[in-house]
Amino acid sequence: MMDSPHPYSTLTPDCALDALDSTGLKADGRLLALNSYENRVYQMGVEDAQPVVVKFYRPERWSDEAILEEHVYTQDLAEREIPVVAPLTLNGVTLHRHAGFRFAVYPKQGGRMPEFDRADALEWMGRFLGRIHAVGATTAFAHRPALDLETFGYASRDFLRQGRWLPADLIAAWDSVVEHALASVAYCYERAGRVHAIRLHGDCHAGNVLWTEAGPHFVDFDDSRMGPAVQDLWMLLSGEREEQQAQMNAILTGYEDFMEFDPRELHLVEALRTLRLIHYAAWLARRWDDPAFPAAFPWFNTQQYWQARILELREQIALMDEPPLAA
Repeated sequence: MMDSPHPYSTLTPDCALDALDSTGLKADGRLLALNSYENRVYQMGVEDAQPVVVKFYRPERWSDEAILEEHVYTQDLAEREIPVVAPLTLNGVTLHRHAGFRFAVYPKQGGRMPEFDRADALEWMGRFLGRIHAVGATTAFAHRPALDLETFGYASRDFLRQGRWLPADLIAAWDSVVEHALASVAYCYERAGRVHAIRLHGDCHAGNVLWTEAGPHFVDFDDSRMGPAVQDLWMLLSGEREEQQAQMNAILTGYEDFMEFDPRELHLVEALRTLRLIHYAAWLARRWDDPAFPAAFPWFNTQQYWQARILELREQIALMDEPPLAA
């Protein structure tokens, strides 16, 4: 347990550079903070070598065992020539410690934002996600939680309710809509029936994909969990229903070259989107004592924020009542 209420208050630039030095790589003093809030991530220059990316894990979020499960998974994928960015093994280990922080060192991966409005790009994504999931299905995580109604839904609802985050005049409306939304999520799971949980990327959106001439490169498996395969597919969708249907068709065309997809999971697309929305609000609340969060998300916890969330969940309830996309 760190003494400071703010877990990164002692992670100064000098501390971060010294941490890299402790691995045997010699930092040249160049340090660039990258866009990350859950963890702290820096690009650092290395003497006589290519720059690296160093991720300092948020204290007390994951156990060592959970972090190492992520490392083993991504290294296994990389060894199979699947384009993921896995941690470097330095001095025989991937998880390092310095000044009370745990950190990992990654090779720098260039690339641009993917263009998910192109069918060929989505099919390309589908092929690699199929390969990732084929490996993910071979064994289960032992130390990482599942992504499900309990962890993302009920736990998030309870945290927000117990923390008194909502304005008094919106509590009744929020309680009503979140209960209705979670009941609709449960019904979506009932319609889907028993679906198989596999090891996922867990947070497969455009910000975690770097595109090069060689195609997509998947980064940041920090949210990797057990869950249904469609969790890694639905965040690639956008637009109206007809557009999403065409996008899903393109993804599955590539995906099923390497991994069979259970079409019953399409019942979960809007349910998983709903769980993510509720979980995201709770995540902001859980991190509010970190000074980086009020600075980056000043709109959180305002009257307008919660009014928008209530409307958003009402829209999701309507979407969950509609027939699912077709496989």
